[in-house]
Amino acid sequence: MTKSSSTLKTFSWMLWDWAEQPYPTIMQTFIFPVYLASAVATAAQNPDQAIGWATAIAGVLLAAIAPVLGRRSDVNGRRKFWVVTLTLVLVAIMISSFFVEPKPEYFLFGLVLYATGSIVQESAFINYYAMLKGVTTEKNIGKISGFAWALGYVGGIILLMISLIGFVLPDVPWFGIPTEDALNVRSIFLFAAVWTLIFSIPLLLFVPEIEKQPMAKESVLSSYKKLWGQLVTLRQQAPETLKFLISSAVYRDGLAGIFTFGAVLGTLAFGFDQESIIFYGIAANIVSGIGAAIGGVLDDRIGSRTVIIASLVGLIVAGSCVFVFASYGQPAYWLFGLLLCLFVGPAQASSRTFVSRFTPAGREGEVFGLYQFTGRAVSFLSGTLWASSIAIAVQLGATGNTTIYGIWGLMLILVVGLFLLTRVHPRPAVIN
Repeated sequence: MTKSSSTLKTFSWMLWDWAEQPYPTIMQTFIFPVYLASAVATAAQNPDQAIGWATAIAGVLLAAIAPVLGRRSDVNGRRKFWVVTLTLVLVAIMISSFFVEPKPEYFLFGLVLYATGSIVQESAFINYYAMLKGVTTEKNIGKISGFAWALGYVGGIILLMISLIGFVLPDVPWFGIPTEDALNVRSIFLFAAVWTLIFSIPLLLFVPEIEKQPMAKESVLSSYKKLWGQLVTLRQQAPETLKFLISSAVYRDGLAGIFTFGAVLGTLAFGFDQESIIFYGIAANIVSGIGAAIGGVLDDRIGSRTVIIASLVGLIVAGSCVFVFASYGQPAYWLFGLLLCLFVGPAQASSRTFVSRFTPAGREGEVFGLYQFTGRAVSFLSGTLWASSIAIAVQLGATGNTTIYGIWGLMLILVVGLFLLTRVHPRPAVIN
């Protein structure tokens, strides 16, 4: 393979982080959940808690299917096939979100789309992450992973700016779209679908599919039956990788919770309107992109685990400050919320890099399936502890806006994950 074709393959893989960015940025964090909570649901429907429970249910369902998805893609040689297929399903979900009207009777429909999209996106990640080792070298794997994550954040900045300038701020949005029934906001979901569809094409064209493994055809039921065997053999080949999967399952759920509830917190606890939350999202993506790029460079120099530990400490401090200084209002959320964003990207990018570095050759899809499985096996934590923290605060007599108490549930998850990570060797040996 020539250097130019190798570069094209690597960049095409990186570009999918940019392509799928509408889902985490628009559909999962800054626009769709805010739209559900502020324009669709009524206060009586408790949108902050309802979104938390929807997230928890989605996590349980993903945990049920994740173990076999990666294994079957390894065996059948269909990693790229599943990334592309699930990307198309995500596009369909974003298009469907356009039909969620700003009426209480559409809230459940919106929640179902929100939860389903989460399952589909995380399923696509299994095979996308498994491709990382195939498009990098040992010397640049951390940088490529971090830069790809940063590229996604750049895409998020552009998406939010277009959403703001073209659809939210103007009295007459682009293309003459009316503002009645929130059509201008709902049209953003259609724009997001087109973005994902177009920018996924390079991965389809230029990233090669893996070869099918020469073994007997395996049924879905057999794949489930072999899950325990996967864990046993992984413990023998890469015991520290297995320990990392367990520790990262916990803290990654805390990271997911920060994304899921960040905009909801800004809206319900700090009084951001739709326009303000998009401005905040643009700033958050700028800071997150810088953090991910810096973390990617440091990853190749000081190791993935060190980057993750430093990021988790920063997240815990910043998250605690959001609560402690909440009485200062929106300035506190701007300062400490953006500080949170600085550390999220490096923690996520270096997590997938760690797994790629220390996974036995030929088992990437399987291990990343376990990566998602272990993460989603405990993914009820962020939604459950978020909602429970709010409920407990109310029971203990908290008054006023109690949404802010949800952040303590997320901080608890990060603390436990950090403790478990300190027990993982920074550079484990792998038996291929």
